Amino acid sequence: MDTPNSPQNPPHPPAHLLGQVPGAPIRSGIPEHGRIPKYYAVKARIAELIGELGDGEVLPTERDLAERYEVARETVRQALRELLLEGRLRRQGRGTVVAGPKLEQPLSLASYTEGVRRQGRTPGRHLISLDRFPAPAALAAEIGVEQGEPVWHMERVLLADDERVGLESTYVAVARVPALDRDFEPDSSFYAYLRDQLGISFGDADERIETVLATPREALLIGTPPALPMLLIHRVSRDTSGHPLERVRTLYRGDRFSFTTHLGSSGGS
Repeated sequence: MDTPNSPQNPPHPPAHLLGQVPGAPIRSGIPEHGRIPKYYAVKARIAELIGELGDGEVLPTERDLAERYEVARETVRQALRELLLEGRLRRQGRGTVVAGPKLEQPLSLASYTEGVRRQGRTPGRHLISLDRFPAPAALAAEIGVEQGEPVWHMERVLLADDERVGLESTYVAVARVPALDRDFEPDSSFYAYLRDQLGISFGDADERIETVLATPREALLIGTPPALPMLLIHRVSRDTSGHPLERVRTLYRGDRFSFTTHLGSSGGS
C-alpha cells in the first residue's frame, strides 16, 4: 500500500507554489507572517499595472497613483524608486514610462555588438577618448608588455538603439594595434576589427563581475543617477596563442542589463 508521502501519492504542495512563476521571488516576497510594508503592497499593484501597459506607455502620475491606491504620495514614490532601480520603469522627460525588457548579454567571448544584435537592437558606441601612454607596471603585467611600453586607452559609451547603457575602457598594446587611431572606426566592434583587419582571434579570457555605484563622471557620461547600481566587468583577454591581448573595464547599467551563461558539468559532486 502506498504511504501518504510516497512518490505515487506526493503531499499537497504549499499553495504559494501552485501559481509560482519561475524566477520570481517565493511567495511574491511576502513574509510568512503576512505583514508587509505598505510601499511594497503598492509596488506589487503598480507592477500589475505595468504588466497591463505596453513598453513605452506612460504611467499615471504620483498623485493619480496615490489616489487610486489610497496611500500617501511618499509611499508611491518609494515604490516607484524600486521599480526604477529594477529597470521596470524609466524616466522620460517629466514623466515615467514602462521600460522594455533588459538586454541579455552572454558571459562569453562574443562581443557586445553581437549580443545586442541577437536581441533585435541596434548596437553603437560613442568615442570619449583615445589616448596613447606608457604602460605602468600593473597594466603592463596584465597585457603582457614591458613597463613603459606604449599602450592605447580607448573609452567609449555603449549604446543600444541610441540609448546609453554602459561605459567601456579598453587597454591594448600599441605594438598589437599600431594604427588604431587611423584604421579603426570607433563606433564599430573592436573584436571585429582585430579579427577582420589584423587577423587576431580571441582564445580565452578571465572575467570578474561585481556591483558598484558609478562615479559622478561615469554617471554623467552614461546619463544615470549616481545612486543607480551598476554591473562592473573586468576582463583580461588572450589570443589563440595564449598571449595577453587586452584589458577591459566595462560598466553596464544594472537596470538595463542581465547576464547569461551556460554551465556544463565539471564531473565533481
